[in-house]
Amino acid sequence: MLPSVVLMGVFVSILILVGWGTDPASFLNLNVSHALNWGLGNTQVFVYGIMFIFTFAFGPQMIGFGTLANMFLIGYVIDLCHIIWKHIGFAQFIIDSEFPIRLLIFIITLILFVIVASIYMNAQMGVAPYDAIPSIISGWTTKVPFFVIRILFDLSAVGLGCIAGVLSGGIQGSITGSIAMSLLLGPVISLVGKPLKKILSPKPETEKAAE
Repeated sequence: MLPSVVLMGVFVSILILVGWGTDPASFLNLNVSHALNWGLGNTQVFVYGIMFIFTFAFGPQMIGFGTLANMFLIGYVIDLCHIIWKHIGFAQFIIDSEFPIRLLIFIITLILFVIVASIYMNAQMGVAPYDAIPSIISGWTTKVPFFVIRILFDLSAVGLGCIAGVLSGGIQGSITGSIAMSLLLGPVISLVGKPLKKILSPKPETEKAAE
């Protein structure tokens, strides 16, 4: 779980550099960070801290070590990576790259992000407060499919990020790309997670013997 969380931060830092959109949570944190003039690490702890209170009150069973790791690591990993990318010239390389190179970097980074996010979720050590809230709401509104609630929640995060960006003088990141990820990222992570779940949660020996 821990390597997955760290790598999620690494890959999000690259997606931010490419500038074609990030996952909705990162888009929200990026724009709130810009509005408050804070680093992403402090911003994520602040935003997720508010969400954690809601999760603790209505879905404490979803809290685990993975919840805290997500809250306290990803944002600071992104901050650290931005320093490293700038120092080694990788940030400037992406900025100066032609479209095909940027597209290749974007596709590879997005695929790797989906894989590590799926591993993180299948570790079953708690979910991020951001991910817990739509699950809690889904339990309250059983007539509405979960994927609809999740998409609406993600789009709301993008909307709040846009408001924070406008208030701070400029939206950070791609609105179009982040909206696209709001619609597609969740289902893709779930799809990739199915085969990974079989690998990460093998059947007990007793079940194998019975078969």
